[in-house]
Amino acid sequence: MPVFAICGPSGAGKDTLIAAAALCLPALHVVRRTITRPAEAGGEPFEPVTEAEFAARAGQGAFALHWQAHGLRYGIPIAALRAAEAGQVVVLNASRRMLPQAMAVFPGLTVIEITAPPKVLAQRLAARGRESAEDIARRLARAAPLPEGLRVLRIDNGGALAPAVDALVAALQPMAAR
Repeated sequence: MPVFAICGPSGAGKDTLIAAAALCLPALHVVRRTITRPAEAGGEPFEPVTEAEFAARAGQGAFALHWQAHGLRYGIPIAALRAAEAGQVVVLNASRRMLPQAMAVFPGLTVIEITAPPKVLAQRLAARGRESAEDIARRLARAAPLPEGLRVLRIDNGGALAPAVDALVAALQPMAAR
């Protein structure tokens, strides 16, 4: 079951790298998360839903995984599990705190942690315009270490984009070529 969880702090460029890798490797099954965030908030391509819609879907088993973070609820649609079971290479944007749950659902999960220096993260978060300076400072101060027992590849996305895209494609390509 080739599943890759792309994780890292907000502002590290996870969505940018996932989108670039998908252009290079069109066979990837890139998961579109369901989030209780308004559509106009922007960011990654996601399915916006209300709290009530999310709760109803979770109750109906529509998600392979779901969790809460930053005052929002996130869901990985059950279609991601079906794609992985069919042998597709699945790539999902994951919260570091939900990785133990993801490991249970997706055996053999590989984690790709995207990193960037705190100064770069702060600049990127400020440019998004979704949070106050105080919120950004709190977000950057929050430590979220990865759980033990994971296969982890780290990619630095603190500089030029091309080397980070190349590193992600190199990590995914052997599985996507199967």
